[in-house]
Order: sequence, then structure tokens, then C-alpha cells
Amino acid sequence: MIKKKERVLITGGAGFLGSHLCDRFLKEGFHVIAMDNLITGDLRNIEHLFKNPDFEFYHHDVSKYVHVPGELHYILHFASPASPIDYLKIPIQTLKVGSLGTHNLLGLARLKKCRILVASTSEVYGDPLVHPQSEDYYGNVNPIGPRGVYDEAKRFQEAMTMAYHRFHGLDTRIVRIFNTYGPRMRLNDGRVLPAFIGQALRGEDLTVFGDGSQTRSFCYVDDQVEGIFRLLMSDYHLPVNIGNPEEVTILAFAEEIIKLTGTTQKIVFKPLPQDDPKQRQPDITLAKKILDWEPKVSRAEGLRLTYDYFRALPREVLYEREYRNFDKYIY
Repeated sequence: MIKKKERVLITGGAGFLGSHLCDRFLKEGFHVIAMDNLITGDLRNIEHLFKNPDFEFYHHDVSKYVHVPGELHYILHFASPASPIDYLKIPIQTLKVGSLGTHNLLGLARLKKCRILVASTSEVYGDPLVHPQSEDYYGNVNPIGPRGVYDEAKRFQEAMTMAYHRFHGLDTRIVRIFNTYGPRMRLNDGRVLPAFIGQALRGEDLTVFGDGSQTRSFCYVDDQVEGIFRLLMSDYHLPVNIGNPEEVTILAFAEEIIKLTGTTQKIVFKPLPQDDPKQRQPDITLAKKILDWEPKVSRAEGLRLTYDYFRALPREVLYEREYRNFDKYIY
């Protein structure tokens, strides 16, 4: 008898990280259902999968009622704007996908009696007073600042997930994702890495906010996907940091990009945005212990792979600006 393939629903499946998860689960032999309203996702990220009989795509906003026919074995909830440019333009939708969307998917997981993993973020730590950040740190978040729409949506998402776990006995997982990069990122989404590479490729000056002393820790997408997959298949239900603990200042990172791309453009400085975290570094002790996971791809290698991807993009994509129709989502 041929074993029936397990079915997984991946929300935000046309996004940067979601599309890589679709690839991974198909490779692992799953039947994959991707769901995305395409507000920040892009069909170009998954068009290579459309001919695969084990892949389906649903164009749907998870903030509304979610229905998926048939059985489900796993749900991965990755639907959410993830860059400051996005969630500052669509603050209400950002809050709704973290609250209503999460509620809908937890309800679906309960109905289907399946395991659900929700994608949280290092932003739940806010502008941290503890460094590096471990899972037992509660954070330093401004709930009424501009970034609060994203930070608090993710904090509520974690609380709702744990409530379903405790009250309904739902089989849940929570991943706290630190800065992740790689192919399929949008060049103009406002995040530091694609912003730097895009500016270098267009011959523009590289923009550093503040004095560049703030830090970030960058994890290559393949390492991130591996950590997420291991967490889903584990029996651990509390939050787990998945990220690369190798910390670098933004100024040093800009200099790395200049060296990598060979650009002759200079670095220019602009004021630091409100509530921008001064430091960000994951403590991955827990991930090492329970998942036997740590990042394998060096920043030098990951940057080379990412740069090669961006450099091969058509010229019109390189100069493409974000003219997304956000209006219909602001309600």
C-alpha cells in the first residue's frame, strides 16, 4: 500500500521565508498548501512550484475565515508583513494578521487536530536591555510607538498560541526568528541587507541610520529553515530562538557590502528611526540543546550567494520601487 503524503499548510507561502519552507517540505515528501494574500508576498517566489502535483496555492487573507478541505497534519503560520516599510504602511493589517489571523489558524489546527508552528520574531524583545537575548527575557517594547504594531502583534500571537496550548491542549510550537537573509528577499523592502545590496548595484550611496554602532546578527535562510523544521518535529512547545549569534555593527556590515560588491559609493548617515533596536543577538543555547541546531553557513558565504542572486535579477527588478496597492487592506 502506498503511504499517503502528509499535508502541510504554510501561510505567507509566497513570501521570502515562506517560499523556502514550501521548497523544503516538498523536498521532504509532503503535500504543500501555500496560502498568501500577496500583499507583501510575490508569486515569482513560488512559480517554479506550480507544475508540482504536490503543491497547491490559495490566494487568501488569513485575517478572514480560513477553510482548507481535507485533512491537515501541520500548519506553519508565517503570514505577516516583516519589514518596517511594510508594517508602517499597513499597521492595521499587521495587527490583524497577528491577532485575527493567528486566532483563525489556531482554530483550524484545533479542528483538524494537527500541530501548528507560529512564526514569532526577535522584535518581541524590543530594544533589549539584556544582551544577548534568551527566551526567558520578557523584552523592552514600546506598545504605542510606530513599531508597536508589529512587536505587539507578535507578542499577542505568542500569548494566544500558549492559551490554545494550555486551554485546548493544542500541539503548538513557537519560533522566534532573528534577522534572516538570502535569495528571494525584496530589494526595496527596507531591511538593511537588501537595501545595502540594492543601493550598491544601482550605484547609490549606502544609507546607514544613526552612527552605525547598532548591531544585528544575520542568519542565512537555509540555516533558518533547518532550525524551523527541527523545531516543528520536536516535542518542545515553548518559544525557541533561531538565528545566527555572530553579531556585527551596521557600519561594519555596510563596509562588508562595499567590499563584496566592489562599489565605489560612499556611506551616508541619516537619523535613527524611533525605537530602532540598538543591539540584536540571539542566545541559541536552547536550540543547540533541544534541536541539536546551530547555523552552518558563514556570513561571507551567505552574502556571496545572496549577492549572486540579486546581481542576476533583471534590470527592471533592480530599479523596481514598491508601488503595492495597500489601500484595500487598511480597514
